Amino acid sequence: MGTLKGGTRPPWVGLGAGVAVQMASGNAYNFPLYSHSLKSVLGFNQKQLTMLGVANDIGENVGVLPGIFCNKFPPWVLLSIGSCACFFGYGVLWLAVSQTVENLPYWLLWISLCIATNSTAWFSTAIIVTNMKNFPRNRGTVAGILKGYSGLSAAVFTEVYSLLLGHSSSKLLLFLALGIPALCFVTMYFVRPCTPASGDDPSEDSHFLFTQAASVALGIYILTTTTLDNFVTLSNPVSYALVAIMVLLLVAPLAIPVKMTFYRSDNSKSGKPIQPVRSSDQLVHEEGNEDKAEPLLITSSSTTNLGSFHDSDGVSDVDMLLAEGEGAVKKKRRPRRGEDFTFREALVKADFWLLFFVFFVGVGSGVAVLNNLAQIGLAQGVHDTTILMSLFSFCNFVGRLGGGVVSEYFLRSRMVPRTVWMTFSQVVMFITYLLFASSLSGTLYVATAMLGICYGVQFSIMVPTTSELFGLKNFGTFYNFMSLGNPLGALLFSSFLAGYIYDSEAAKQHAVSCIGPTCFRATFFVLAGVCCMGTILSMVLTKRIRPVYDMLYGGSSFRLVQDSSH
Repeated sequence: MGTLKGGTRPPWVGLGAGVAVQMASGNAYNFPLYSHSLKSVLGFNQKQLTMLGVANDIGENVGVLPGIFCNKFPPWVLLSIGSCACFFGYGVLWLAVSQTVENLPYWLLWISLCIATNSTAWFSTAIIVTNMKNFPRNRGTVAGILKGYSGLSAAVFTEVYSLLLGHSSSKLLLFLALGIPALCFVTMYFVRPCTPASGDDPSEDSHFLFTQAASVALGIYILTTTTLDNFVTLSNPVSYALVAIMVLLLVAPLAIPVKMTFYRSDNSKSGKPIQPVRSSDQLVHEEGNEDKAEPLLITSSSTTNLGSFHDSDGVSDVDMLLAEGEGAVKKKRRPRRGEDFTFREALVKADFWLLFFVFFVGVGSGVAVLNNLAQIGLAQGVHDTTILMSLFSFCNFVGRLGGGVVSEYFLRSRMVPRTVWMTFSQVVMFITYLLFASSLSGTLYVATAMLGICYGVQFSIMVPTTSELFGLKNFGTFYNFMSLGNPLGALLFSSFLAGYIYDSEAAKQHAVSCIGPTCFRATFFVLAGVCCMGTILSMVLTKRIRPVYDMLYGGSSFRLVQDSSH
């Protein structure tokens, strides 16, 4: 992995470069923009298209290999692998949609879409794991910012699709195949693990605030220009200028390290030594060294009977228990919640599976709507679904950014567990699905906005909660396992449920496309019931892990150890 860079500036360089890559990691959200071309050009039915949506979500969220690789290789390796997956996967889809190569088999397109969107897992793992460790004291804020940019990516790509590519699906696929790898190769040098500087830097809060403000400005700008494009015909120069402004807003977080380069802080000018913050895995390692340094008890009956136990396996259980009891042998203690777990140790914990199922319900039901958003709009008479996509993307961004900021504030000020916000958001999702099912005039846009916010909250809460319960050492593995809730939800709720009901209703109408509120009404009722179950599980999880947050942030030993490094 090499020597870690230290100081106050390198982590901000990595965060500034990381937000651009994190935005690119949302390439899987583009599926609704070109799904209609797959259906019309290649002649797929809704069930086949829905199964491609499942491939899209499986590739996006199956990150077992990135989770393993992130602890063995530097971030640039993961970014390189993701870039190759993006190039080859979207390249094959471009060949099919542009009809450069005709009659490509369905299974090849399914696999290609999996490979293409699997780049998301490599990009996200490299960026999120690296920055969570670079800013261990601000996990919720960092997770909210990075997940916010990822959620905003759909609106960014929609802007490019509308203003730069002329609503061409084949050009969009070519842009994804070439543009994203180019971006990653330009920025990968700057995304690296660092030794974080002291959290007492008074400018840190203002830097986070600036990054959040820049992302909000970007989101509002994209939503405004996308809406404008639907009502006013823009000339090519104006379109290019709007895209250029969007790019400037996207790279705005890099202004922080630039400012730090030219205007050094008072601490740096005074020559005061900067003591690095230790991450949770370093703390546990140091605690383990302290345990090893403890003097063992001197000669006792048990040690005499035990003899050279390191060199012999013939020690009786009784002698070993006596030795452990008298301190001659230190028995390895299982980690407590808040410490670093191995993946195997976490699998037997009820909290692990509760968090997984709560996240699965929230994002699994949400992604079922997202994958079918174009068809939902058409069924309710909305022929141009780009506004729906931009609205969902912007609100998804608001949920991700706001979820991280709000959960961090209430956690620090009132010790409110983060999962309270997962509970609240799933209650709102229950209401939202009933609103979708009602199909009342004007409710489609309101329901889409509400769902986008709640969908985003699930991500921004899951990421820091996982790291707080099970540590940062193997966070990449835990994060990618939790992300499996997304493709599982797509398979169950989108393919088996929504796709089947849609095709059944279309058959009743003797048409290829279903029109009317009955196309998805039964699906929304089922999703509402699922969210009721998720709400109950989330309440159970919140009650169970409240003592964990009292330990981590309420003045316990972990809090004191963290603070002692400053």
